[in-house]
Amino acid sequence: QVHLVESGGGLVQAGGSLRLSCTASTPSGSILSIVHMGWYRQAPGKQRELVAQINSGGSTKYGDSVKGRFSISRDNGGNEVWLQMNSLKPEDAAVYYCNTRGYLKVGVLDDYWGQGTQVTVSS
Repeated sequence: QVHLVESGGGLVQAGGSLRLSCTASTPSGSILSIVHMGWYRQAPGKQRELVAQINSGGSTKYGDSVKGRFSISRDNGGNEVWLQMNSLKPEDAAVYYCNTRGYLKVGVLDDYWGQGTQVTVSS
């Protein structure tokens, strides 16, 4: 089973910045072949939505509401991702979940999720 460890959430004033990180770990002796990795978020009473995603080739995708404010990056190995969040708005408050899609074994493609980290933005 793949474990995603998230950090960086917290309380920030509107207009401020936060940086989230996510590290994927695999069972001993296993390698996750990552297709893409990124972040979703879910606010109370709302559906989970894509925030940002980066694929194995480095191409990125962003939700419309965060374009120009958030940026996603990864290390060369592709098992760690960072989400730089700038110009935060109260509407950005949510639980942010790290997600990765990949092959833990040949022919088996699955999605893996972190436990979530709370981001709170005060006015």
